[in-house]
Amino acid sequence: MKLKEFAEHIGLSPTTVSRALGGYPEVNAETRARVIEEAARLGYRPNINAVRLATGRVGAIGVVMSKTGEYQFTEFMSGIAERLSDEDIDILVTPMAEQDLQSELQVFRRLAESRRVDAVIVHAPRPKDERIALLHKMQMPFIVHGRSETTVPHAWLDIDNEGAVRRATEHLLDLGHRRIAMINGREGLTFTLHRDAGYRKALEARGIALDPRLVSHGIFTDEVGFRFARSALEQTPRPTAFVAGSMMTALGVYRAARSLNLKVGEDISVIAHDDVFPYLTADNMSPSLSTTRSSIRAAGTRVADLLLQVLGGRDPTDIHELWPVELILRESTRPRTA
Repeated sequence: MKLKEFAEHIGLSPTTVSRALGGYPEVNAETRARVIEEAARLGYRPNINAVRLATGRVGAIGVVMSKTGEYQFTEFMSGIAERLSDEDIDILVTPMAEQDLQSELQVFRRLAESRRVDAVIVHAPRPKDERIALLHKMQMPFIVHGRSETTVPHAWLDIDNEGAVRRATEHLLDLGHRRIAMINGREGLTFTLHRDAGYRKALEARGIALDPRLVSHGIFTDEVGFRFARSALEQTPRPTAFVAGSMMTALGVYRAARSLNLKVGEDISVIAHDDVFPYLTADNMSPSLSTTRSSIRAAGTRVADLLLQVLGGRDPTDIHELWPVELILRESTRPRTA
C-alpha cells in the first residue's frame, strides 16, 4: 500500500499521515495515535528511501561508546532501542578506546561531518563540555544525558545526583555514623561534581569536617570498590559507613568487608546508587542493599523520545528534565554500633 492509498483509506491527507508517522509536533496526539493504530492494523509501512529523500534524513541516531561503564551503557541502549524499535530509525554505535578530550572531539566531529546520523546523544558531560559547543556549531541536533554548565543552548535529561547523595549521606548521619566514606565516579564529570556537592553539604550541615582520605574517584567497577574500601577499612579509625556510586562498587565494598571479617549491616553500613540492572538487584544481595534508585533504561527510552522531538522541530531549550531519585532503605544500613 502506498502513502496516498493509505491516507485515502483513513480519510486524511498524505501530508498529515506522513508528518504523523514522522513524529512532527504540529500533529496532535490524537491524530498521531489514530494514524499509528491504523498503520499497524493495515500493515502499512512508509517507504524508507522515499521518507529519507523527502526529509533529508538518513534515519539513524549516533551514540559514542567509551571503554568504561559498559554495563550501564548496555541498559541505556536497551532503553533507546525500546523507543526507536517502531520508528524505522537505526542506532549507529561508535566505539572510542581513548578517554582524552581531543579523541572525543574527533569522534563527534567525524559523526557530524559524515552526516551518517541525524542526531547524537552525548553522555557523561563536563561542566564546560566542548562536545556540546562543537555539535551546536556544526548544527548537528543532539541531546545530553546529564547536565553541563555551558551557555550553549541544548536539550538535556539528568537525575538529581546531588540530592540523591545528600539524602543517602543524611540517612547514614541520622543513624549515628560520622566517618562516612564515598566512592564517586571519574573526576571532572558534572554528575561526579554534583555527587561531591551532595556529600559535602550533608556533612557541613551536621558540622562534620570533610576527610579527603574517605573520598575516592574512579570508574564504577567491583575492583575499584574493593581496593578503596579495603584501604579505608584498614585506617584507624576506620569508616563505619560507605556511600557507593554504583551497584558494582557496592559489590566491591561487600567483598572488602568479608575479607576483613566485617559484616555489612552490623560492623559497617553501605548505601549505593542503583541504576536498576536486571542481573544485579539490591534485594538479592546479602544483606539486602539500601539504595538511591533511578532506572537508566527508562532514561534511555526518554532520551530517545526527547531527541525525536528535537528532530521534529521542538526547541532544544524547552527540553530540560531533572528526575528525582528514590531512597529505598533495606538491611545494609543500621545504626552505628561503635
